[in-house]
Amino acid sequence: GKVMGLQLTGGSTTVPDMYDRLREAGAMARETLVAAAMEQTGAARDELKTEYGAVVLHDGTRLAYTVLAAAAAQIDPPRDVALRDPSEWRTLGKPHQRTDMLAKSTGTEMYSIDMAMEGMVYATTRTNPALGGGINGYDASEAEGMRGVHKIQPIVGGIAVVADNTWRAFQAAQAVQCDWGPSPYIGDMEAMFQAAAAAMTPDHQDSQFRDLGDVGEALSSGEVIKAEYRIPYLAHAPLEPMNATVKFSAGRLDIWTGTQIPRFMQDSAAAIAGLATKQVHVHVLTSGGSFGRRLEDDYVRQAVEIAIALPDTPIKMTWSREEDFSHDFPRPLAVAKARGSVAEGAVQAFDLGIAAPSVTESSLKRLGQSALGPDVAIVAGAWDQPFAIPNYRVTGYRVPAMVPVSSWRSVGASGNGFLHETFMDELCHAAGADPLEERLRLVDHEPSRKVLEMVGEMSNWGSDLGPGRGRGLAFTLSFGVPVVEVIEVTDTGDGIRLDRAFVVADVGRVLDPVNIEAQLTGGLIFGLGHAMNCELTYSGGVPEQDNFHLYEGLRLYQTPQIEARALENGPKIKGIGEPGVPPAAPALGNAIFAATGKRIRALPFYNEVDFV
Repeated sequence: GKVMGLQLTGGSTTVPDMYDRLREAGAMARETLVAAAMEQTGAARDELKTEYGAVVLHDGTRLAYTVLAAAAAQIDPPRDVALRDPSEWRTLGKPHQRTDMLAKSTGTEMYSIDMAMEGMVYATTRTNPALGGGINGYDASEAEGMRGVHKIQPIVGGIAVVADNTWRAFQAAQAVQCDWGPSPYIGDMEAMFQAAAAAMTPDHQDSQFRDLGDVGEALSSGEVIKAEYRIPYLAHAPLEPMNATVKFSAGRLDIWTGTQIPRFMQDSAAAIAGLATKQVHVHVLTSGGSFGRRLEDDYVRQAVEIAIALPDTPIKMTWSREEDFSHDFPRPLAVAKARGSVAEGAVQAFDLGIAAPSVTESSLKRLGQSALGPDVAIVAGAWDQPFAIPNYRVTGYRVPAMVPVSSWRSVGASGNGFLHETFMDELCHAAGADPLEERLRLVDHEPSRKVLEMVGEMSNWGSDLGPGRGRGLAFTLSFGVPVVEVIEVTDTGDGIRLDRAFVVADVGRVLDPVNIEAQLTGGLIFGLGHAMNCELTYSGGVPEQDNFHLYEGLRLYQTPQIEARALENGPKIKGIGEPGVPPAAPALGNAIFAATGKRIRALPFYNEVDFV
């Protein structure tokens, strides 16, 4: 889609942005081909129909689009075309096998890291492990004598090694003795969390998009339920580390890489190479995971630096896994303070304050732009929930930058869903109200009501699971998509076992039910794995997790049986790549509470419970 004038993939925007445009383009092409058939046959428009790549005459004669294409190219396409009613769809709305399934299943898909060219050399980089720190100097004498090493050169913030294969480049990079400068950021986690908590003051208030009723009055008498929460930094950790292949020649720069933001990359590479934008050619290849990480272009900037020093030679630059973890722009941490009250078995007041660094400010700064106004990401997935609580306030506080942060799958809602829905669950239990029934009582958005009702039916909500077992429910409206998830767990005595999960979303219009089910299932698994096992912590400004043995996703044996369903009650079509993530953490936390009575208010869960 297009966001702020940038061509990019992100924000679950592709389907909403392109749905009408591509249908209109297809209809224009169809009518142009029909016009060509009318010219060739003399048939009237109402005597012709189109199906399966052909215009069909009333007698059954088929004129393939390939036969009509040359004539159609000479006809001006009509601008006012009728779109097929969904009841007449033959392709959209039906399940389809992915066209890339065979290649990805057999290892033949061409990912960016698989790029190969004649005469290619291989490079890697090593930059200061303390984010933001520079390099004072280096000694490459040992590395320069290692087998296969072609060149060692300085780059911004570190060094680059060029060799005859990637492994030798990795080995030589580690042999370079580097004198690193200090990080300009707060170096340790507890100090970071304290800085975030200290920002919850009027001076740092960033937004208060929701302030209904009189929260102060509602909390001035009677019992006030209070809770404090923490969520950690999270790495993107795509399976394919950052990499790019670049060739620099006189008057031309070619870049082959996986990216979510090719147009901006074209501009930034041109500036580094001293070329006009039109002289830079970005070839977008399949990415082995992104989750927001490839909205950045830092790795490509490094590859361009290396290529400029070796003109006319294709350079394939690949980060080591450790470099990839250490130089991520993570999802920001956050702290939250919540207060609420209940009366007569119902939630009466809900007051949530969230303090977090600004993703928008950090990301735009790297794009050379300034952030104007409040950052909705700080409170997304919390302020915009469709509940008619009589006294309802959500306040965002902007934490001064600590480490550079960026978008992570579902952005602010990824953590705020945990904050909002955990506290909502706490209030429901304090009121003695059923968590599903209370949400149904409060919800004032019909598509959201429908997903809540459906998940209750699917999960047989309210039935007795037996001793040591529990169900948890969480709802998040994000990217315009209401999603509710229910998770069933068992306390085995040795740890928590995830048994079953149910997820329902309303996307407005289902274009491919299999794809939506896959996205919802994948989003749930992505959210569960990070909630259970993952955090990115810093010591001395250096990330402590540098590979998957310290940053584990959800294991197959831990994965529950999942049932997913999509509804079509919303007024407009929405994207589904991200909305399945936010409810996962609170649904699991609420299930753990239901099974054990233990309320966990800080992620990841593995710091307080074991999983089996």
